[in-house]
Amino acid sequence: MVVVVTTTERWELGGDLSVARIGYGTMKLTGWPRGERPDRDTSLGILRRAVELGVNHIDTSYYYARDGVSANELIREALHPYPDDLVIVTKVGALVEGADITLPEAEKTGLTPDNLRRGVEANLSSLGLDRMDVVNLRMGDVGAATTASLAGPLETLLALRDEGLIRHIGVSNISADEFAEARKIAPIACVQNLYNLAQRDDDPLVDACAEAGVAYVPFFPVGGFQPVTAEHLQSVAARHGATTPQVALAWLLARSPGILLIPGTGSLAHLEENIAAGTLELTARDLAELG
Repeated sequence: MVVVVTTTERWELGGDLSVARIGYGTMKLTGWPRGERPDRDTSLGILRRAVELGVNHIDTSYYYARDGVSANELIREALHPYPDDLVIVTKVGALVEGADITLPEAEKTGLTPDNLRRGVEANLSSLGLDRMDVVNLRMGDVGAATTASLAGPLETLLALRDEGLIRHIGVSNISADEFAEARKIAPIACVQNLYNLAQRDDDPLVDACAEAGVAYVPFFPVGGFQPVTAEHLQSVAARHGATTPQVALAWLLARSPGILLIPGTGSLAHLEENIAAGTLELTARDLAELG
């Protein structure tokens, strides 16, 4: 089956980086933090195929690495020298290492100025870049109570931007109140939080981002380690001759024009299915049934 570029919808990330609304997340290429991973040749093929299909927004991090397999090094081997329009987004902050995730917010080692700098520099080095397009500040684990201010870490990233190491700054794992706080400190290009058809706690934040012209990038858009389940999802998929993940992705695209998707997969077939979700037009009936 020949698969063509399936969506022309784009978003100006940070106001000056034109990206297709369906991108690709690299975490599953390494099996980090748990799970199976594809072999190296398959991973390289997935990255190259994604770009062939029009993907120009790739999400990664230097801590997506396990047993000697690094997402950044795979990206570099597969795609360097990079296409002119390729936008690579990374993250630094909490969860720099496994133990960091269990610490209280104020004690997360990844949020210190030295470790934020090390994180940015590690991404640049492993990707073979002089400047990151976007660096997301990851504040904490999903659902964790927030006790640390974004001010200090954001000021560190602003200094790194002034040095020319970062083009745009995003934030991850934040609340609506933190989003408002962050925008008073730095220009925010995107928010990356947990959100999908079955997990909609961030509805107000999705709307706030749309109103502010800030991209909202949901991670685990089809459920992550637990596939999305929702009432009527299978019946809507059956009507369209689509898979349930495709419907879940199409719902996100319909939810807000500022939502950018970064579904990850270690399967070439699933990559093509995910990108093909851009052609799936949900009807008013579909959206009403999905709620």
